[in-house]
Amino acid sequence: MSARQAVDAVAESFTEHRPAARPLPPDGPLGWSGYGDSRERASARTGEEESVLHGTAVVGGRECVLVSFEFGFLGGSLGGRTGDRLEAAYALAGERGLPLVSLVATGGSRMQEGMVALIQLQRVARASALLRARGLPQIAVLRDPTTGGGWATVGAGADVVLALPGAQIGFAGSRVRPADADPYAYTAEGQLAAGQVDAVVPPDELPGTLARWLTALAVTGPAQAAPVPAALSAAGLPATGWDAVEQARSAARPRAAAYLDAYFAYRLPLSGDRCGGRDPGLLCGVGLRDGRPVAYAAQCGTATRPAGYRTAARVIRLADRLGLPVLTLIDTPGAANDAEAERTGAGAAIADAFAAVASARVPVTTLVIGEGGSGGALALAAPDNTHVTTDSYFSVIAPELAAAILKRGPDEVRSTADQLRLRPQDLVELGIARSVVGPARTSGG
Repeated sequence: MSARQAVDAVAESFTEHRPAARPLPPDGPLGWSGYGDSRERASARTGEEESVLHGTAVVGGRECVLVSFEFGFLGGSLGGRTGDRLEAAYALAGERGLPLVSLVATGGSRMQEGMVALIQLQRVARASALLRARGLPQIAVLRDPTTGGGWATVGAGADVVLALPGAQIGFAGSRVRPADADPYAYTAEGQLAAGQVDAVVPPDELPGTLARWLTALAVTGPAQAAPVPAALSAAGLPATGWDAVEQARSAARPRAAAYLDAYFAYRLPLSGDRCGGRDPGLLCGVGLRDGRPVAYAAQCGTATRPAGYRTAARVIRLADRLGLPVLTLIDTPGAANDAEAERTGAGAAIADAFAAVASARVPVTTLVIGEGGSGGALALAAPDNTHVTTDSYFSVIAPELAAAILKRGPDEVRSTADQLRLRPQDLVELGIARSVVGPARTSGG
């Protein structure tokens, strides 16, 4: 697709804005022989004056500022005039109070402008940071290819990163990466697996996906605390501590995906920690509840890995900046404690999650829906707004491990569970939880 075809594919309307063109020497700032001719040929071939165009647009009924790269113009490369246009696009979004959507297709910085081209990345980074400080969202759609500085600023610097199937994505372009490099690592699918992309979206689904994201990120008014989800289980309160543990560990107990599906009209995933990791046992994203957006981070019953905590922290901080309330669902036997987890920074990742919750200015609501194992669970719990279901428990550590630490035999695990006072009703009595949540009422009572 050309830049304008990409715009037409997602937008109902588009009004282009053009900054005043700066004078440019015939062969550019470096006097690169033949550069002027190359620009003229590129312009004749594409009908564009530069590798980027921008303006205001309506996507899915929502107004935004739209940026689109023209790969046919010198490989969508960034030069001085490209920087002018990108900076103007970010400024326009800030002035109008609109989200920025970028349709990226670029090979990186323009060789014929040398360092003058490279420093445009600093301009883009600053413009992006200023827009971020205004609390306005940035969405990037990675087309084929998205490499070099364009990926490392406009693309990877966005709040939500979507990619088209099979797109080549990576800081290293195809001509500069090692000859024996794994090609999968430089694809949309490989970057999704590595936690760098939130979703791979087929072209026919892209307009609808962008429309949903723009709706989900359209915040109006101060954030109101997310309502506590209704329990999906009819289990009664446990009689003993061990009963609580067994109910929480039951294979028949409802899990996070069921709670999220019942809670939201629809939800949009945010995937990956942007540090090379992805934890399938943690669901994160933004969903629409009664017409209002809510960010969520939900554990799925597995030991949470460092990438999971980093992803949750990323989502909570994004919600805080955009003014979205947060819902966390706790269900984990604890943090992953294998050697790989230690090598990838388990302690630092858990600390980061604690810090994200502690520093959030938006309300955070927590529901414990299963196991609440130690600090690995507590890291995502709201200190003053945590609730528990009847088939959950929350403990300083699992009863079996507590007994082992205290040098007790297996026959004392059940009594240890009672001593830990980990039942839902115990947690309310101790002031750890605000309430025990029951199932939603039906019309029949």
